[in-house]
Amino acid sequence: MRNEDMDPVVARRTALAAVGAGLVAGCSTYGGNSGSGTSAAAPPPAAGTELGATGDVPVGGGKVFADKQVVVTQPAAGTFAAFSAICTHQGCTVDAVAGGTINCPCHGSKFKIADGSVANGPAAQALEKKNVTVANGKITLA
Repeated sequence: MRNEDMDPVVARRTALAAVGAGLVAGCSTYGGNSGSGTSAAAPPPAAGTELGATGDVPVGGGKVFADKQVVVTQPAAGTFAAFSAICTHQGCTVDAVAGGTINCPCHGSKFKIADGSVANGPAAQALEKKNVTVANGKITLA
């Protein structure tokens, strides 16, 4: 069928449907691992997985172990806390610990380093707590 034989309304609807499908496909990858601070739904690491050295986690700050989907903080000297690095808002991976908060790059959510609770939305739920052990200068998932 030639373009001039097509009803203009049908041709326009077909074009709009194709554009809409492309937008939906593009948006559906937003939470995926595109290298922009987001993370694919990989399984969490098993208990016994070594995360890093205690010296890598500054007092009053923390370190994101993005490959392990865990963030470890040290709110006070010798006190370590660990949380999922997956933001509870839309599943992006948090990327920094600064100013007493764990920060998500996608929509600006911030979580307190002491307990993972929400310090600034749009996230409405705290980060999931993780259990860690500290021995011989190493932090390990419990």
